[in-house]
Amino acid sequence: MEKGVPIRSITRSIAALKAINRHGSLSMMEIAKASEVPYPTACRIVQTLLYEGLIEQEPARKRYRATAMVQTLATGFQHDDELVRLARPHIVGLTKRVGWPVSIAIRVGREMMLRDSTHSNSSLTFERYYPGFTLPILDSASGKVSMAYAPDDEREMILRFMRVSQEIDLNYLATAEVSLDVERIRAEGYAVQGRNHFNLTPGKTSSISVPIFRNGHFEAAMTMVFFVAAMRLSQALELYLDDLRATAAAISHDLSNPMPMGNA
Repeated sequence: MEKGVPIRSITRSIAALKAINRHGSLSMMEIAKASEVPYPTACRIVQTLLYEGLIEQEPARKRYRATAMVQTLATGFQHDDELVRLARPHIVGLTKRVGWPVSIAIRVGREMMLRDSTHSNSSLTFERYYPGFTLPILDSASGKVSMAYAPDDEREMILRFMRVSQEIDLNYLATAEVSLDVERIRAEGYAVQGRNHFNLTPGKTSSISVPIFRNGHFEAAMTMVFFVAAMRLSQALELYLDDLRATAAAISHDLSNPMPMGNA
C-alpha cells in the first residue's frame, strides 16, 4: 500500500463525489476539474454514481447534485454527536462575545471536516459553512493542531501516505512539513493560518485554532476565523487567544464529564 494509491479508480470516484457534495451542483466539466481527472474519466464516474443513486441530474440542466442516498454512507458515523451537542452552546457564546465565527473540526483521513460552526450566527463572515465541509490538513489551522496532537506514529503514517499520493506536489509537501512545528504548537497550545487558501473565499481570512480534549486525548480542533483586512494575526492572538483557550477548556471538561441527556 505504501507504494501508491491502492485502487486509483475508487480514489477518483470519491474525489468526484466529494466535489459534488461540497459545491452542491456541478457540470460534467466542473466535476472533472474539481476532482482533477480527465473528462472521459469524469463521465464514467458520473455514470457510475448515477447508477448507484448517489447523485442525480438536475431537471432541464446538465448539472449533477448529490441525493439523500449519500447520507447512508454516514449511518455508522455517530461518535461525534456528543461533541457537537456539548460544544454548540460554548461556540455560540464565544461568537456572541468576539463577533467572529467559530467552528469545530475533526480529522477524517488527510482532511479536516467541519462538524459545526457559527457562521450563520455572525455577520462577520463572507460565507456560511456547514457540517461536512473539508479543509486540507496541512493548509489549515485546525489541521496543524490535529497533526501536532496526533500520536507520532499516526502523524508519520498520514505524512507517508501523502508522500506517495500522486495528487500532492512533493515540493509543496516538503515545505508544509517544515512549517508544521509540532513542538511549538504543543507548547503554546494553538496553531494559526495566516491566509486560508482552501476555503470559499481564498486568501481573505486568517484563522486561529486550539485543541479540544476528551479525557486527556485530542478530540477536535476549535477555530476562529477573521478577515485579513480587519487586523493582523498578532493582534487577533492578543485579543482572542485567552478566550479561545478558555472555551476549548470548557468543552474539554464537558466531554470528559458528560451529564446524562435528561439532566443537561
